[in-house]
Amino acid sequence: MPADRQIIGLFDSEDGAAEAVRDLAASPWQLDRVHSPVPSHKISDALGLKKSRVGWFTLAGGIIGFFTGFFFAAFTATRWSLIVSGKPVVALVPFFIVGFEFTILFAIFGNVIGLISQTRLPDYRDLDQYDPRCSGAHFGIVASCAEVDQGSLLEFFQTRGAEARVFE
Repeated sequence: MPADRQIIGLFDSEDGAAEAVRDLAASPWQLDRVHSPVPSHKISDALGLKKSRVGWFTLAGGIIGFFTGFFFAAFTATRWSLIVSGKPVVALVPFFIVGFEFTILFAIFGNVIGLISQTRLPDYRDLDQYDPRCSGAHFGIVASCAEVDQGSLLEFFQTRGAEARVFE
């Protein structure tokens, strides 16, 4: 089915938008995008989204950071060979502190890299199918249909309490 028309339904409530997303999954129309002014677990559950992998990037960054910091401090200490009060050159406790600081730094780097790569930012596609009210108090659902189904998709949104608008 060629998707000739894109229609947005603007909902006042999160529950109404989540219900419409579930109903669209069982309809012949294609769900293209959902715009939300706030993060919504109800809409995420209705979309059936998988859990994010950004946390794994953060974990990997933290592990790499710890070992980088520890070995960086140990390498520096072995190059200078400063023996203080007969203590070993590579003392564990002070180097764990450096490793901890590098853990935080690299975990932040990993988190940012994961966020950018997993959300595929920046995304400039379909900006013409956006209603500015979705940044305020409305939840927007963009769906595609054939030109002959335009009336029934408009009715689908309106019967669920949404304000529907056709993108040309």
